[in-house]
Amino acid sequence: MRTIRDLDLHNRRAFIRVDFNAPVKDGRVTDDTRIRAAVPTIQLAREKGAKVILASHLGRPKGAPEAKYSLQPVLGPLSELIGAPARFAPDCVGPDVAALIAELQPGDVLLLENLRFHAGEEKNDEAFARQLAALADAYVNDAFGAAHRAHASTAGMAAFVAERGVGLLMERELEYLGKALHAPEHPYVAILGGAKVSDKIEVIDKMLDVADAVLIGGAMAYTFLKARGAEVGRSLVEDDKLEVARALEAKARERNVRLRLPTDHVVGDLARPELEPQTVSATATPADLAGYDIGPETVAAYCAEIAAARMIIWNGPMGIFEHPRYAAGTNAIAAAVAEAEAVSIVGGGDSVAAINAAGLGAKITHVSTGGGASLEFLSGLELPGVAALK
Repeated sequence: MRTIRDLDLHNRRAFIRVDFNAPVKDGRVTDDTRIRAAVPTIQLAREKGAKVILASHLGRPKGAPEAKYSLQPVLGPLSELIGAPARFAPDCVGPDVAALIAELQPGDVLLLENLRFHAGEEKNDEAFARQLAALADAYVNDAFGAAHRAHASTAGMAAFVAERGVGLLMERELEYLGKALHAPEHPYVAILGGAKVSDKIEVIDKMLDVADAVLIGGAMAYTFLKARGAEVGRSLVEDDKLEVARALEAKARERNVRLRLPTDHVVGDLARPELEPQTVSATATPADLAGYDIGPETVAAYCAEIAAARMIIWNGPMGIFEHPRYAAGTNAIAAAVAEAEAVSIVGGGDSVAAINAAGLGAKITHVSTGGGASLEFLSGLELPGVAALK
């Protein structure tokens, strides 16, 4: 694969697929993280003399224009971040867009309206992909967060643009996640949390091939604990995945990988906020309570594994950390990962949110911008947005 560094962009139309799927409230972007992440690629394209065309989706419109999903609110923050006024197109294809592009000078930036205002985007419709490709002399995909989607702008149009490559953000994602999957440093610790085993079966399975220890947290730990015969009370369990959990534990034993589960946890009842959270053994949960966070004993054990690691990957919180009463476990893991003398990679919206909320982002080697994409990549699946650029 080539990168944007390899492409001749001087006085050429560079179509850059970015991920500007930012949160918008009352017509204002409330978090510009994803816009900031694309700035190095945009600025390099401008320095190379490109006529820059930016395309993204925002939200989940139903294949037709919806005012609340317009990319117009992105224009102000984008212009400020690149230090130049960007222009806005009222659509992403059509004669009006072509006319605006024809007016661009080298270094100019044009932001197209939401790609998902056209049904052909998510359907990866060839006709729509060709319409997008007709706007470009070169195609750059820098939207790692959407690389696991086989859509017209992430996969389909690449076939119709001869000059194509990855942007700087995508390059960095593939470099670090590639190391985590194919060339990790050891000891290698994978920390996997979240609600459902079903969301992360493939990742857990893959990590058992490459990691030295896999630390399980979040609600999915209770499926493993119940599979062992533990009493988990009203904790969230996927009963149809108990055999999967047993199989993963068996594989861990065969591979001599330490698959660690909570030994204590913090329990409560969200429906009864008057109840004080209590810490109990993870194998003896009161029948009327549910587990919402890992306990101090588990935190200490997990932090010891993290401190000894040379490489760490973390995806998924240790509990419902959005509730302050049940945030201690996730916050402790975030601090441990940040302080570890290891290559650290954090992916997934909740894990990234925990790192950022604690102000620890600068201490992480690589913070991934793609939750679903990073999960699929770490599962060993080929991402359509990457395959299209080969």
